[in-house]
Amino acid sequence: MTYIATEAAPLCLVPGDSFTRASFRVPALACDAHAHVVSADSQAYPVVANRSYTPVPTPESDYLAMLDATGMARGVLVQISVYGTDNRYMVEVLRRHPARLRGVAVVAPDVSEQELTALHDAGVRGLRLNVLFGGGVGFDAMETLAAKIEQMGWHLQLLVDARQFVDLMPRLTKLTLPVVVDHMGHMPVELGTEHAAFKAMKHLMVNHGWWAKLSGAYRVSSHDAHGQGKEDHGVHGARVTEWAQALVDAAPDRLVYGSDWPHVATRPMPDAGVLRNLLATWIPDEGARHKVLVDNPARLYGF
Repeated sequence: MTYIATEAAPLCLVPGDSFTRASFRVPALACDAHAHVVSADSQAYPVVANRSYTPVPTPESDYLAMLDATGMARGVLVQISVYGTDNRYMVEVLRRHPARLRGVAVVAPDVSEQELTALHDAGVRGLRLNVLFGGGVGFDAMETLAAKIEQMGWHLQLLVDARQFVDLMPRLTKLTLPVVVDHMGHMPVELGTEHAAFKAMKHLMVNHGWWAKLSGAYRVSSHDAHGQGKEDHGVHGARVTEWAQALVDAAPDRLVYGSDWPHVATRPMPDAGVLRNLLATWIPDEGARHKVLVDNPARLYGF
């Protein structure tokens, strides 16, 4: 059964099934720390009405094939916004691969201790707040959820435009558990690393132990230094490289890499192999890349 698109929630593209070969030696136990799965059974796993897009099926088998093809021995599944707080499909996939996979869930503020324990047993190690796409749980729940998961060793993950950090700093700096920022801050890199929002994100990483995901290059730039546009998502642009390298310089021990497969709500469809290969430019040093691909995710997600 296919998922039915609406005018407010257009249908996503189908991700490719072939990937550009690695331009560097991908280390053993490398981890893709950001991807999603969508069941092929739309009746058993219905999508929420207030979603911002309509997914195509990208089930467990396709996800594992992508990990294998891109050289990723480990993976982290993030609850996709179109399922709201119904984590069932992600949890089922996690339970079938306890050594290889971890998860980040989405729950309501009144989530019970029993449900959190069940999620932990399935391999979940964090909760996501999402203020960019319909179906997410927002900042109103931040402190409540943080208090419930801190003693479990979990983290909060934020899908947010980092420009919101400037006004939120009084709240953000009071959090005492790890916080992970999606997609390098999910703001236009053309604004530059001197922008107040980037400085706020950097401050949180350097002084408050926050993390960021080197992911979503195609979500943060529409141009490169030569004026090219969306045909290559700007992923090869000088601004994206400058942005990513500034994060590496600021907090190399608190960065992880994610493909963001199956690249929902974007056009044209990216190649996860090309995205992985950006790490060769962003992090030329092999030892530093090993941290981002192996050591850091092992510590954050408890592999």
